[in-house]
Amino acid sequence: MRAAHQPVAGVSRRLQRTAYAVMLVVLPSSLWRLPAAFDRGIGIGERLYIVFLSVLSEALAFTAFGLIARWGEVFPRRLPLVGGRRVPTMAAVVPAAIGAALLTFLWTLLAPITQIMGTTLRGDALPDDFPSEVGGWEEAWFLFCYTPLVLWGPLLAVLTVAYWKRRRAQ
Repeated sequence: MRAAHQPVAGVSRRLQRTAYAVMLVVLPSSLWRLPAAFDRGIGIGERLYIVFLSVLSEALAFTAFGLIARWGEVFPRRLPLVGGRRVPTMAAVVPAAIGAALLTFLWTLLAPITQIMGTTLRGDALPDDFPSEVGGWEEAWFLFCYTPLVLWGPLLAVLTVAYWKRRRAQ
């Protein structure tokens, strides 16, 4: 049995590395959030939200492997009704393209604008101790962990276009 991340025929080493890169650019921000889940000053709901957000981010990043792996071209047999059938090309391309566009917008345009304006993505005022206002090593560590997210959308776009071209040629 092949591992879930094993590429299908026609997937270059460059694209394999790109799929791994997607997970790696998301990982630092996911890890950065986790210590906050153990802060004594927050409630259980906030703790669960922080952990959920980190796990969800990595799970979404993992879906990039579907654009290079067999499970992105043929539904796994264990799935009821669709198991063993080909994944319709556009059923993978459309959500991946929308995701790439949204991630690119979020991390290259919206996030820097909200920080400049002093608000969160929801429009709330940034807390007084937000890392961008703290300075020093805290700000450097925050930027080190969150800056790679700028690459998430573009890397996903590269994988999406390659998937579409490969599947179109079949």
